[in-house]
Amino acid sequence: MFEVLFSSKAERQLKKLEKQVQKRIISVLERSRARPEAHFQKLVGETTFRLKVGDYRVIADIKKNQLLILVIKVAHRKKVYKHP
Repeated sequence: MFEVLFSSKAERQLKKLEKQVQKRIISVLERSRARPEAHFQKLVGETTFRLKVGDYRVIADIKKNQLLILVIKVAHRKKVYKHP
């Protein structure tokens, strides 16, 4: 089973969302721990992956050798791919 860790930025982004959305995102991340490659999709031209949860996206780095899913960003699909 993979371990799920949140970056400090992703944790802040998650806490800003509605409680219902937070629970849904965490639930989907829990399900993806067994086989993340079945749930996440690689972003084109990037080393990161994305996970769809309704209108929200979770951007993560999957480290297979460490059995780790590092969540980098959590945001609405309209905003998640824009660079600051």
